[in-house]
Amino acid sequence: MTEVSHQRWGEVPSQGTVDLWVLQSSQVRVEVLTLGAIIRSVWTRGNNGQMEDVVLGYDDLEGYVSDKRYFGAVVGRVANRIAHGRFAVEGHVYQLDINNEPNALHGGLCGFNKAIWQAAPVEEGVRLSLRSPDGDQGYPGEVQVSVTYTLQGETLTAVYQAQSTRTTPINLTNHSYFNLAGQAVTDIYDHHVSISAQHYLPVDNTSIPTG
Repeated sequence: MTEVSHQRWGEVPSQGTVDLWVLQSSQVRVEVLTLGAIIRSVWTRGNNGQMEDVVLGYDDLEGYVSDKRYFGAVVGRVANRIAHGRFAVEGHVYQLDINNEPNALHGGLCGFNKAIWQAAPVEEGVRLSLRSPDGDQGYPGEVQVSVTYTLQGETLTAVYQAQSTRTTPINLTNHSYFNLAGQAVTDIYDHHVSISAQHYLPVDNTSIPTG
């Protein structure tokens, strides 16, 4: 059984109030902010039996407001880079702002990570919703987007949904940084990562796929 609660966490000038939502199971505690639908922390028990926060984050709201690394946030409309900030849909070419020279990155200068989302409880979790107006950051169509975080025992799940009034690119993800040894450990140099894949996608020196 997961307990779901929330409280006021701060306020962003000219934007509004930011709430902190807490999902608590018998094994894991997850903290979520309505700013950027950010996963602020994930507390779980390590091999030593101690509870550790394995997601990097800030101690206060000011850290997230000024953050340029997308800590824990949902990024969009399009995660990753769009070459030269330019794409074509249905015969029309759209030009986005360049925020990662020479490309557009993670939705633009003021992407989903900087918006305050509306939150509502769901069974064992929280659903965060956002309206992105037509022309937002240069993208066509009004988009209604949501992410639902649920916690069942040790399993945290994120489900993304989006609906647009026009054809538009959508590619959502969460941008958390992990340290599986806990935030008290200064680096991850002893971590080992294995990816079961037969192929990978090469990129150029600006991180755009080459093929």
